[in-house]
Amino acid sequence: MAEDNKGGLGETVRVVIHALLIAFVIRTFLFQPFNIPSGSMKETLLVGDYLFVSKFSYGYSKYSFPFSPNLFEGRIMGSVPNRGDVVVFRLPREPDVDYIKRVIGLPGDRIQMIGGQVHINGTAVPRERIDDFMDNEDGRQVRTRRYRETLPNGVSYTTLDLYENGFYDNTPVYEVPQGHVFVMGDNRDNSTDSRVLSQVGPIPLDHLIGRAQVLFFSIEEGERAWAFWRWPWSIRWTRFGTLVR
Repeated sequence: MAEDNKGGLGETVRVVIHALLIAFVIRTFLFQPFNIPSGSMKETLLVGDYLFVSKFSYGYSKYSFPFSPNLFEGRIMGSVPNRGDVVVFRLPREPDVDYIKRVIGLPGDRIQMIGGQVHINGTAVPRERIDDFMDNEDGRQVRTRRYRETLPNGVSYTTLDLYENGFYDNTPVYEVPQGHVFVMGDNRDNSTDSRVLSQVGPIPLDHLIGRAQVLFFSIEEGERAWAFWRWPWSIRWTRFGTLVR
C-alpha cells in the first residue's frame, strides 16, 4: 500500500510538471492572456475585458519571453502588422509596461490629425457619424459621439470623439520611421498613443508582443474578477468569444 501511495504521488507530480510546461510553452509561443485596465480603446475594448493575444502573429523578440531576456537581437520570423490590427506592445520609454492600441500607420507613412479626422499620406481616412455611444459613469448615462472609420485596406471599426477640437484633434505631420508603426486608441480624446511623442511616439517592431484576437472573459468596470458570487450580475456574458476587430 505504501509503494502504491508513493507511485501515485510521483505520477501526480509528473502530471503537474507536464501541465506547467505545456502552459509555459503556450503562453510564451502561442497565446498570452491580457486584461484591459483603461478606456483608451472604447468601444472596441472595455475596462474589465480579458483577451488572448497571439504571440506568433509578428514573430518573436526578447519581449515575447518572461522577464525579457537578452537572448538575441531583433525579431525571429518577424512580420509587419496590417493597418487596423489591435496590438499589444511594450512601451518604448518604459519597457516593463504593456499597452494595447490600433495600428494606423506603417513604416514610411505620414500621419496627421486634422479636425479630428485621420489623414494617411495626405489622404483623409473616411469616417461616418453613427449613433452615439452610451456609457455609464457614476450611475449616469453619458453620450459620446461615435464614428465608423475605414482604413485604406478596408478594415473598419468604431471610434469615439469626446470633445470637439480636442488636444490631439489637430496635429503636425508624424513621419513613421522604418522599423516602426504608428498606433492610436479608438477612444481618440482619451488615449495616450503615438500622437504623444513625449510618452509613446512610434512603436519599434521589436516591441510588439502580439495581436489581440478574442475575448474570453469580461466583467463590469469596478467589479473584481475573483468575486465569483457576483458573476451573475457583474459579468458581461454577451462579450464572451467576441473577436477583436
